[in-house]
Amino acid sequence: MLHKTRGIIFRTTDYSESSVIVQIFTEKFGLQSYIINGVKKPRAKIPRNMLQPLHLVDLVVYHKNTGSVQRITELKTSPLLQTIPYDVIKSCIAIFLNEVLYKAVRQQSPDEQLFGFIFNAIEWLDHQTEGLANFHLLFLTQLTRYLGFYPDSVSANTAAYFDMKNGVFSSRKPDNTLYLSAPHTHNFYLLLQGSFTASAQLGLNNSERRYLIDKLLEYYALHIEGFGNIRSHEVLEEVLS
Repeated sequence: MLHKTRGIIFRTTDYSESSVIVQIFTEKFGLQSYIINGVKKPRAKIPRNMLQPLHLVDLVVYHKNTGSVQRITELKTSPLLQTIPYDVIKSCIAIFLNEVLYKAVRQQSPDEQLFGFIFNAIEWLDHQTEGLANFHLLFLTQLTRYLGFYPDSVSANTAAYFDMKNGVFSSRKPDNTLYLSAPHTHNFYLLLQGSFTASAQLGLNNSERRYLIDKLLEYYALHIEGFGNIRSHEVLEEVLS
């Protein structure tokens, strides 16, 4: 049966001489793998350049509830990204976020709120012209809300520490070694309270951004089994510095 759905490209892998398997986070079915034939041919119906990481697409697909590789009958970029593929800073941000999303988002079931958050964040990044240095930090912080380990910030106003293992702010030093202390605790709380539109007002310097992204990735690894190491943020940090 044919279905229409929006999607976000996560990863494209060569399958044969002219075919690829594309992992797409769809609005209607969650994360799915699709085989697309003939993408490398000169007159391909769906050329490979339409399958770049984090491109936003409209799809017509066959879907079976078997967890197997599905098939696509139509794919078009919508909306067409205007700046991310051509702007060095934005493309580095996109590569980094794509690596995180590929490791963090795994559900093969619909999650319209998560899909909407990612879709809208990509659109915002594509249209924004300034204040990009903190975008990836805000994205990762807000993404935890949809992945199930958003920090408990009830005591954040008076807390000196953030316990990464238990995901809570505390006035007492945690028993474990996995925590943030001042002034990083306060800056992390500012990220939780922040928004993309006010990202430039956070006032974080390069050193603090590097520290917080390392800790955020550590926080992700603590709460997502098999998350592993992320490498692309090292390139991003150099571009932003």
